[in-house]
Amino acid sequence: MALEKGRPADCSGRLDKEIKSYDFLESLGIEFYRLDHEPADNMDVCDMLDCELGAVICKNLFLCNKQQTKFYMLMLPAHKKFKTKELTSQINSSRLSFAGADKMMEYINITPGSVSILGLMFDTDNNVQLLVDEDLINSDFVGIHPCINTSSLRIRSTDMFPAVPNALHHPYQVVKLSGED
Repeated sequence: MALEKGRPADCSGRLDKEIKSYDFLESLGIEFYRLDHEPADNMDVCDMLDCELGAVICKNLFLCNKQQTKFYMLMLPAHKKFKTKELTSQINSSRLSFAGADKMMEYINITPGSVSILGLMFDTDNNVQLLVDEDLINSDFVGIHPCINTSSLRIRSTDMFPAVPNALHHPYQVVKLSGED
């Protein structure tokens, strides 16, 4: 694995949504570094990526209320634990749960394990509200997927926020999660 600047020189064999992620970031003039790897499907892989990227790896959760009428994407550092009660009190919502893979595909065109803020480019009707833990905003770099979990990107936090959510037409709400048990 090697950290490389920008998109792959050869994008053949890559998913269209991954290429659109690179196109989007480049259209904003955002510098990013890319690391291709095996699927990031557990915390051990995320810990390794954290070291390789030199960034706070984002855990991106796709959530909904009980009635499945409101959907949220929560970005938080990978090491933090998610507690619904802590979040719902900050956003004035009923209890939240994980939205199904079908809703994830419908709204953000992403499969489980690959959730990314960049998936919001597919939510043109703004069905998903973006929530961002303050620790990500205050970090130097964040690590996200380009809509697929076999690559990770390192982006300067000050380049990510507020430029990316603004360009995606998804205003975000900053939340403060303790991440403690």
